[in-house]
Amino acid sequence: MIDLYTFGTPNGVKASIMLEEVGLPYRAHRVNILEDEQFEPEFLKISPNNKIPAIVDSDGPDGEPISLFESGAILLYLADKTGQLIPADARGRWRVMEWLMFQMGGVGPMFGQANHFRRFAKEEVPYAIERYTTEAHRLYGVMDRRLAEHDFLAGDYSIADIACFGWVGRWEWHGIDWADLPNLHRWFETIGARPAVQRGLKVPH
Repeated sequence: MIDLYTFGTPNGVKASIMLEEVGLPYRAHRVNILEDEQFEPEFLKISPNNKIPAIVDSDGPDGEPISLFESGAILLYLADKTGQLIPADARGRWRVMEWLMFQMGGVGPMFGQANHFRRFAKEEVPYAIERYTTEAHRLYGVMDRRLAEHDFLAGDYSIADIACFGWVGRWEWHGIDWADLPNLHRWFETIGARPAVQRGLKVPH
């Protein structure tokens, strides 16, 4: 059994969508980051960076429990554990890794900063708003151009798509017009229609 510690953020839904996609049994525990529950000592034992999501798998690789933090590591762990949503061949695997790193190093940090300065900053900072909005739009364009030639980011549906999906789900926060990104819009609607994705987006209840 896997215990999932999460909240309804773009990073949080990665883990719940993945667990629904691969069909592993899990228990979801709500960590309310709006009330600083991520700083509780018991949670810090699992996630030393006090971030969600985190998991504890009672049946780890050697039969002993293992805990993991960082959403990208969780996606890779669950893909390896189940043999799903990551190719077995080296070329395909590295293509998935490439787009997963694109999300972790680009989409997540830049979209996160755009979210903060566009919606949550206590004072308006025009330079930061312009900088992070411009970079977010550039990254949307990278994905749209890739998806003009492929159904999914790494070819077939994979953890790379799951990683990016939650962040693209905040498109309205970034001033995006889907008319400018038809390929990304098609991808977003296709993934959003998957039953496992719809279930994962509702976790934690």
